[in-house]
Amino acid sequence: MLFIGFAILIAIGLALLVSADAGTLVGLTQDQMGQLIPLVAILIVIAGGLFARRHRFSELIGNLVLWAGIFGVALVGYTYREDLTLVASRVFGELVPGVATVDRERGTATFRGGRDGHFMINAAINGSDIRTIFDTGASAVVLSQSDAERIGLATDALDYSVPVSTANGTGRAATVTLDRVEVGGIVRNNVRAFVAERDALETSLLGMSFLGTLSRYAVSGNSLELVD
Repeated sequence: MLFIGFAILIAIGLALLVSADAGTLVGLTQDQMGQLIPLVAILIVIAGGLFARRHRFSELIGNLVLWAGIFGVALVGYTYREDLTLVASRVFGELVPGVATVDRERGTATFRGGRDGHFMINAAINGSDIRTIFDTGASAVVLSQSDAERIGLATDALDYSVPVSTANGTGRAATVTLDRVEVGGIVRNNVRAFVAERDALETSLLGMSFLGTLSRYAVSGNSLELVD
């Protein structure tokens, strides 16, 4: 009975706090305070198990302090969830080059450079995942033969009549149009591109036919930022 009364008092208190918009004291909106109620309800149910059994007073106090700590951590994590998500994305980007840290509010995608100094960028081209290299020296997106085949192009039917320069020297490429290119949430349709001859290119290039459509791109140290 004591626990039931305690739970009712907590529920009434939470309702009053939400109606009074007390969440602004800790940086939470009224809606966010309302969303915390289910979490608190779950914690009350768990705490009920503590009261339902006989415990020594010291053990009971210890358990209450433990759950208070868990609730505090959950509250802080919820309040700073966007910042924590951004930090996690940056750490993941550092460990796995090519994966973008996306800030949808600013419309940016940030990549970390590899040990070789290149910026590897994971792109979705015509629905297929393609690993590319950031290259402002390429006038257009350039696909290797294997990547072109992966996205469904009939490479044997292409006209390789455009002279190009690659890391392996001069060669020829075929002009194509890519239906859709997505990089870090930034999407472009009908992107002009080249398909290099077989064995002329190992890794596809993210060139200016995509980069030139951006508001801005900038390299700062070991970081590359693309702005939609």
